[in-house]
Amino acid sequence: MTAAPRPLPAARLTLRHTTVGDPLARPLLDELTHEYRTRYEKPVDLSLEYPAEEFAPPGGVFLLLLADGSPVAGGAYRRYDARTAEFKRIWTHSAHRRRGLARRVLDALERDAAARGYTRAYLTTGPRQPEAKGLYLAAGYRPLFDLSAAPESIGPLPFEKHLESPRP
Repeated sequence: MTAAPRPLPAARLTLRHTTVGDPLARPLLDELTHEYRTRYEKPVDLSLEYPAEEFAPPGGVFLLLLADGSPVAGGAYRRYDARTAEFKRIWTHSAHRRRGLARRVLDALERDAAARGYTRAYLTTGPRQPEAKGLYLAAGYRPLFDLSAAPESIGPLPFEKHLESPRP
């Protein structure tokens, strides 16, 4: 049995608001693409899915979580509608999983979206991503699907969460 990875000290972690094209993001996005291709056994090209400008202010954000300047996790959102941010690309590098980093990214995305006036977060995850489903349920997201149904029978699993307004 392997031991769980040691937590990274909080002082070493920083959030960086950046762009999809940032070279620091490339390793995470490449690994995410590989993971999707492997889990779903079909070609994936994330660069064709959404224009990069959708993940830029004022309607969107792309951020990286860095440990000593190296990317360990990341995520983004884009405008879904006037009150809803759609979260995408929430990802932790495989060498840094099970340390709560995706939760940190999710929390940062929620705070940022709320600060920009969004009152609701919406996201989907794939039916072959039980780790993501568990993360969103643990973080208070409401499933918009029947939890008792087989995930493969649903397709993408949608979730939503009301965002709290930032405190002055």
